[in-house]
Amino acid sequence: MRHYILAFAYLLIAAIPIESIYAQAPSTGGNRRTGQGMDAGHFYGKVVDAATAKPVEAATVQIVQNKWDSAAQKRKDKVLAFKLSDKRGEFSLENLPVMASFKLKITAIGYKPYESKVAFELDMAALKNGDYSSLMNGVDKDLGNIKLEVDAQQLQNLTVTANKPLIQLNLDKKVYNVEKDISATGGTALDVMKNIPSVNVDIDGNVTMRNASPQIFVDGRPSTLTLDQIPADQIATVEIMTNPSAKYDAGGGGAGILNVVLKKNRKAGYNGSLRVGIDSRGRPGGGGDINFKQQKLNIFASGMLNTRKNLNTVSSMRTAYGNNEVANLYQSNNPVNKGIFGFGRLGVDFFIDNRNTITVSGNIVRGRARSADQIRIARDTVKPSVTIKESGTRNIKAVNDFRNYGASLGFKHNFAKTGKEFTADFNYNYSNNFNTSDYNSQYYDENNIPLSSLVYERSSGGGTSNFYTIQADFVNPMAKSNKIEAGVRAALRHYTSNNDNFIADASGNYIYIPSLNVKYSFDDMVYAAYFTYSQQLKSFSYQLGLRFENSAYKGELISSSGKFSNSFPASVFPSVYLTKKISSKADLQLNYSRKINRPNFFQLIPFIDFSDSLNLNMGNPNLIPEFTNLLELSYQNQFKAANTFLATLYGRYTDNLITRYQYKGKNPDPAKADSVWFTSYANASSSYTYGLELTGKNKLTKWWDLTTNLNFYNSVIKAGQLPGAGDNSQFSWFAKINNNIKFPKNFSLQVSGDYQAKTLVPVNTGGNRGFGGGGINSGGALPTSQGYIKPIYSMDISIKKDFLKNNAASLTLQFSDVFRTRTYETHSETATLVQDNFRRRDPQVLRLTFNWRFGKFDANLFRRKNMKGDMENLQNVQQQGQ
Repeated sequence: MRHYILAFAYLLIAAIPIESIYAQAPSTGGNRRTGQGMDAGHFYGKVVDAATAKPVEAATVQIVQNKWDSAAQKRKDKVLAFKLSDKRGEFSLENLPVMASFKLKITAIGYKPYESKVAFELDMAALKNGDYSSLMNGVDKDLGNIKLEVDAQQLQNLTVTANKPLIQLNLDKKVYNVEKDISATGGTALDVMKNIPSVNVDIDGNVTMRNASPQIFVDGRPSTLTLDQIPADQIATVEIMTNPSAKYDAGGGGAGILNVVLKKNRKAGYNGSLRVGIDSRGRPGGGGDINFKQQKLNIFASGMLNTRKNLNTVSSMRTAYGNNEVANLYQSNNPVNKGIFGFGRLGVDFFIDNRNTITVSGNIVRGRARSADQIRIARDTVKPSVTIKESGTRNIKAVNDFRNYGASLGFKHNFAKTGKEFTADFNYNYSNNFNTSDYNSQYYDENNIPLSSLVYERSSGGGTSNFYTIQADFVNPMAKSNKIEAGVRAALRHYTSNNDNFIADASGNYIYIPSLNVKYSFDDMVYAAYFTYSQQLKSFSYQLGLRFENSAYKGELISSSGKFSNSFPASVFPSVYLTKKISSKADLQLNYSRKINRPNFFQLIPFIDFSDSLNLNMGNPNLIPEFTNLLELSYQNQFKAANTFLATLYGRYTDNLITRYQYKGKNPDPAKADSVWFTSYANASSSYTYGLELTGKNKLTKWWDLTTNLNFYNSVIKAGQLPGAGDNSQFSWFAKINNNIKFPKNFSLQVSGDYQAKTLVPVNTGGNRGFGGGGINSGGALPTSQGYIKPIYSMDISIKKDFLKNNAASLTLQFSDVFRTRTYETHSETATLVQDNFRRRDPQVLRLTFNWRFGKFDANLFRRKNMKGDMENLQNVQQQGQ
């Protein structure tokens, strides 16, 4: 165990610039004499590899003396001087007592510790003869070339040191280590989210946390990348923050933040991995990553190419009342989506010196999806005197292309003071998508006679997004017990979108329909500044934060010259964190924050989705932001090693809640005079949610780890002012369990399951129109304020085998939705409408993935790393030895 700790310490020490490290024992004066003689001694020498004779850089060289400790009343080893060898392997230690014996200790990552006795060889005869020049020659001693032997066992143990648990529980956030999740191998970030405590993922990829949609960050910054566009194999960790402080973006409406941290290795030398896989539908995929670190450069790159095939089963039943009649509608379909998806990332860290680093990185995402579907329709209208029965089909073929480009530039400066740092970064993200859908519809009477000729329609459109963020942050620990943090941020987004609709004439030529054309642009601007102050007072600590955000958005319906805008100047978002340490293992925390949720692009855009002519969907450009007050009380106890319990009572109150609702309106097709049902968004009066979340992480045996998550909550929506809507409330609960079991012969098993009881539709989901969505037809979007989701449960199993030397290769077999129970069933009801929807997507899919890790670890390649506090680590070693 000591070797593991030393290895970690050496990694930190290796970050210190060789040229600038100069450490020694406190001076006792130039010619001042101590009880052991003048402090004029000077040891120097060179550290080399015993096998190759090459210099060993960044070796820790210490001079230790055994002295009497009056406080402990016994003799102890004291560190008098220390230094790191430079790039030539050389070291020099000065101002040492000359009349004493010492131990020379040398340690370096990847080598066996070296220890020997050293002393200055003084010519006492020269002293008697008054020959001080000869005497001084003895206090300047060359220790020669000191040979270190490679420690193969220590190099192997480095892998053990980096071993992290699947989940780490903290009061302010949970950290999920993706490399330990074997069920996500070869998948996307959505596969990762399915196993994270507090997080729920539906079959369309909509992510919720405590029944609300969180913000998705990538490397601490908002991104236009969707979760199904991020490869799971490129993710290092996911940070789950249910109530972020004022330091973080106030957006998200109090639903929290999921921060996806991508991999970026800084090990000296080179390392990487290659992987290839295939699923039970014959869809292959593969990818890899590599990292190279030497001297002032750290280069990292990764890539992935996957193919997909999604199979869906959809059905919908709807009964509408009105005009002295009852209209029943039945729909069923089995959409199939096929696609290809690629991801690439390249970046470099440039270490200017030991305290300054510049990072440049970029990523590219490309994808194409092709969809095919046939909606089978049956409807009957019951009138007082007659019942009219009709049937029909609606065939759909669609193509969706998308691309995303991102770039970032970052700068970090570490001050000499521990923990004091300044960071600044600029991020740019561009996305573009284009889609074309062809429809043809045919309806028949009860005798199967066509009611009209076959109608061919086409819808085409696309959009672009430009997203800029500029941010600067400053952290300053004013003392050991208090700290201030401050920063500024600007986020600018510009969207454009267009949607054109056509109908074919008798000759098969598509005729443009101007009245159904929508061209739209949207700009969103958020300027923010924050300040937090934290202090530790024995067993009590607190953090006070204040964030200012000035936000505005404006949109334009270019096709109709309509414009709209809204602004909220200088909105204030406070946060308070109070923590009491009850014991060495238990903590209690109370926190409060105020948040905002601004309507997103898909909620605002007013064009109509005609993919299902009987269930039209559209946005609402008149939406305004909602404001949320969030309160949490958390208790954490680490009962034993690897056994942690976290309980949180939480409440959330929201004004102007953005909610989905259904209403009946005039058919937008000028050729039709009937009325149709629309699903759109509106601001409800308010909503509130309160609940209790319990999370446990337990090591039941040496080979079995168990993580459990329970969430009990009650949601209430006040939406009585909306036409056809009303107040809605529902008590519900959610459970998730994750078992990780290790077997002999390097086999491991992961079994995970979840259960969601009957619940209200999560608010602010905002629609998911990214790649790999739920298919062409979803059976009609369910309104939040008028319905609920029926209970859902599912289970996944994965097994992994590690093999080859040092377990460098692995083979993983995953089986998702083992019992075909992962469905999405909803019910909504108003005074004039009752609707039930059913959906199943991709049940019982097998995926086999091979992964090979490679790399060369060379202790002599270690160079400076830009880690704060490394110099102080060395100083602490000296202080402990005094």
